Amino acid sequence: MNIMKHMEAVFVVAMSLAVSGSYLLDAIPEAQARNYTADAAMVASGDKVAVVTVSAKRLSAEEKQIAGARG
Repeated sequence: MNIMKHMEAVFVVAMSLAVSGSYLLDAIPEAQARNYTADAAMVASGDKVAVVTVSAKRLSAEEKQIAGARG
């Protein structure tokens, strides 16, 4: 297809996409940030902290090499 012959059609399609896209994007509401304050009960229980303990054996040099060859 010869683009130069159809430049007017390309322009009309591009403009219609731009206008409709702009119209649709304006219809989307903007994000509304909310400020949350810490609950008094949450602040009072400051000594309760979630702790995760992970126990696993360390890989040997051979196992590291094998794992590296797979990935």
